[in-house]
Amino acid sequence: MNMQKYTSSEVTTAMTSINDWLLIEDRIIKEFQFDDFVEAFGFMSGVALLAERANHHPEWSNVYNRVNIELTSHDVGGLSARDFKMASEIDNLKRK
Repeated sequence: MNMQKYTSSEVTTAMTSINDWLLIEDRIIKEFQFDDFVEAFGFMSGVALLAERANHHPEWSNVYNRVNIELTSHDVGGLSARDFKMASEIDNLKRK
């Protein structure tokens, strides 16, 4: 799939399609909180499966019940459609 880097106006528009993600430089970031470590780990497993299917892997960290996720498209040097699609899929996973 040939992805192109979003322009700043495309990023601004795309940010309206995702909830509670922060735009920091060339990445979108969100912290997810859970009741405990097991729930957080289960969420991470689900995200891992989404990432493998999309061949688009997040930068992330986990501390007990918190999972921090950063998305950017390294191959285009910034944000692209795949980042916003992945953010939306991650949000949908969290709602389940």
